[in-house]
Amino acid sequence: MDYRQAGVDVAAGHAFVQGIRSLVDATHRPEVVSSLGGFAGLCDLPSGYKKPLLVSGTDGVGTKLKLAQALNHHDTIGIDLVAMCVNDVLTCGAEPLFFLDYLACGKLSSDLLTQVVAGISQGCQQAGCALLGGETAEMPGFYDKGVYDLAGFCVGVVEKDRVLTGQQVQLGDIALGLESHGVHSNGFSLVRKIISDRPYDWSDCPPLLGGMSLGDCLLTPTMIYVSAIRAAQAANLDIHGMAHITGGGLPENLPRCLGPNQSLQLFADAWPTPAIFTWLAEAGQVSRVDMFATFNMGIGYVVLVPEDQVQGAIALFASQNIQSYAIGEVIEGTGTGSLLGLPTGD
Repeated sequence: MDYRQAGVDVAAGHAFVQGIRSLVDATHRPEVVSSLGGFAGLCDLPSGYKKPLLVSGTDGVGTKLKLAQALNHHDTIGIDLVAMCVNDVLTCGAEPLFFLDYLACGKLSSDLLTQVVAGISQGCQQAGCALLGGETAEMPGFYDKGVYDLAGFCVGVVEKDRVLTGQQVQLGDIALGLESHGVHSNGFSLVRKIISDRPYDWSDCPPLLGGMSLGDCLLTPTMIYVSAIRAAQAANLDIHGMAHITGGGLPENLPRCLGPNQSLQLFADAWPTPAIFTWLAEAGQVSRVDMFATFNMGIGYVVLVPEDQVQGAIALFASQNIQSYAIGEVIEGTGTGSLLGLPTGD
């Protein structure tokens, strides 16, 4: 017997790595000093930093993977993977520097996994970070054939005296909500339950979605906010705090960027709710409380700025093709960080 008979094709794995070399090289920044194939990736720090701090983050895409695999649509899930990591790192004020991925499968399919890596490469290019390396694990008997799992890891860099810690947030600051592209990569266990427990199919095209199928709508990748925030920083927008709105929605994530003894008063109906959330709430009979506690509800990222910079910030984000809305104000609070103005009942 040999390793191939046990289900692991080392030669195919090597060929796969060589096949994705151009996708990896397309993401490289000038600071990258290693090439694909080594035991570790090497990256220098960008020039110009006086007291640089490294910032790290890791994440996956949850059960959105099951939808991608069910629909045999693998070229955008890698964008989601990058987005979930770089958007987190960005909240500290950091510049994403490099990214690594871990890809595990039951049986290596070069065509399928190349689609996944192509999405990762595209996401890295959107974020301006290098795909520095990764790991592909073929694990027969652990994952079924055609099933794969993903994890991502991002490292960024920020000047020590510019790290956003919550201490910069002031009473009266305005929360600018940057639009999401829909569900992004959180809440898919509830999404899949709604679809499976009701007479729906991923190919259904509800009128609310304007002719778009449920599958296509829900596979829309997570927005990457790096270029917009980097543009705001370059324009000297006075950013006091930022939050990436992921699992737990606004209630769980927005208070994480506030300082002690602060809360945030949300403005009712301050932003439009994407149609997919309206459909999910109606199809699953999900309460507004649970919708806000599960999904981003149309706000994928939040920036806290002084009130006198709101209009300029909105115009700046519009120039980056991102709509933003004044969704709340920082007020005196309990010291634990909280939100007021959220739904409290059906």
